Amino acid sequence: MDNTFLTVAENIKARRTVKPAMMNGHKAPNGHIAALLELADWAPTHGFTEPWRFIVYENPEQFCAEHAEVYKSSVSSEDFNEATYNNLKTLGNKVSHVIISVMQRGDLPKIPPFEEVAAVSSAIQNILLGATALNMASFWSTGGAILKPAFKEFLNLREEDNVLGVLYLGYADQYPEGKRTVPLENKIKWVK
Repeated sequence: MDNTFLTVAENIKARRTVKPAMMNGHKAPNGHIAALLELADWAPTHGFTEPWRFIVYENPEQFCAEHAEVYKSSVSSEDFNEATYNNLKTLGNKVSHVIISVMQRGDLPKIPPFEEVAAVSSAIQNILLGATALNMASFWSTGGAILKPAFKEFLNLREEDNVLGVLYLGYADQYPEGKRTVPLENKIKWVK
């Protein structure tokens, strides 16, 4: 196998989800975050719509406080959970940067929305793989209020736009072991 392929394969297989509580609080240089966003910009995109948009928080605590308030305002008093609120508020205490990932629907109606979602997801994967190559920890989250209409409103998004998640980036002293639960041969059908 080619060395370039082996390097890429090793990076893909090394990528792990590291929850924010497992991060150690070390700060990444903004230049590393900018480099990751540049990788995101090279994701595949049908019709060159380039639907990915990113909001970067250098101060994760600010994002977490805002997220907690959006959660609080988006649920009824009966559904409000103080533990969830407090968790959201402190989730970024050990995180270096937070990136909100948004799919901004393009102007080409012939391109179905799922292709725009796939393009942004590819951009996010580029960030995650780049973070792995920089020995950074990453967590792609859709929890809390992230997928609620209130969060979309908080970001002033249009009806046709969608939040695809929040990326928590930082560093960790330990990484979880990788595993797959379904054998690869059960996921593939070869046709001759």
